[in-house]
Amino acid sequence: LAISPALKNLGVKNRSRLFQIPPHIEYLTVKPHMKRYMQVSAEIYGTLLKYVAPEDVHVYSIDEYFIDITPYLPLYKKTPRQLAQMLLDAVLVATKIYATVGIGTNLFLAKIALDILAKHASDFIGYLDESLFKEKIWYHQPLTDIWQIGKGIANRLHKYGAYDLHGITMIPEAKLYKEFGINAELIIDHAWGREPCTIADIHAYRPIKHSISHSQILLRNYTYEEACVPMREMVESLVLELLQIKAVTKCIHVHIGYAAEDLKSTGGSRTLAHYTDSFQELCPAVLALFDKNKRPHELIRRIAVSFEDLVNKAAVPTEMDLFSNALTDI
Repeated sequence: LAISPALKNLGVKNRSRLFQIPPHIEYLTVKPHMKRYMQVSAEIYGTLLKYVAPEDVHVYSIDEYFIDITPYLPLYKKTPRQLAQMLLDAVLVATKIYATVGIGTNLFLAKIALDILAKHASDFIGYLDESLFKEKIWYHQPLTDIWQIGKGIANRLHKYGAYDLHGITMIPEAKLYKEFGINAELIIDHAWGREPCTIADIHAYRPIKHSISHSQILLRNYTYEEACVPMREMVESLVLELLQIKAVTKCIHVHIGYAAEDLKSTGGSRTLAHYTDSFQELCPAVLALFDKNKRPHELIRRIAVSFEDLVNKAAVPTEMDLFSNALTDI
């Protein structure tokens, strides 16, 4: 799973399997406690909300937040770096955790400042504006260090001689649009350090359809019966997420990866008879789909489940039957 900075310095890649760690390196394995991780994440978010309003925060992941600090600089009479330090200190006092901060004049620059600069700064704070971006990031390699550029996109850019963001700006835009379609717009903007999207835009966005999913790399090789336990827990977590976002689903999907590396993953989807957010309906359906798509007698190492075709619960007509509880939402 995740490794420490000390192991990274020894050349071990993040998310390695245990057998991939060289035998001469001494290390400890620590069982992850996801529930505790989520509790601390909530504590950090709660600490931030003591200083900024929720409409100025975008929860990007369980351990990353975007914050628009523009209105708070005159309020607290601080510079961006001073305000960042105030938030870092507050998180440290509340949780004993040392956080890192990326400051930028747009969302992209803030993310890059966090990913590339903050981790190596003595005060754990990285800062970028448009001019500093060209000085410190334009020629940074590899390209995969850049937010939203994975190995596939990087390899396609290498075909045109681009090995850093500056190289992308040298490619005619027509070629980029031919290669990447509409996604070229994002690549071009980021190559120049631009990002028109704001936190307000993110909060205002309402997708017509979307999905939610959970996945796990298991701590060891599990039998099918053993893997049913974390699969059930993931369904329970997804149902809670459905309730939080007031959505329902009628399409479920499972994915299964095996301990034997030469075995191809399996999986499948199923469309339910109606939209629902009921654990009593979704859990048996997911486990049945899991059972249907497993390879018999093979040990399992990775599992994933997703709820797709999500719609707002209020937009779905209520379907009553003899077993429905008419008072549920009263």
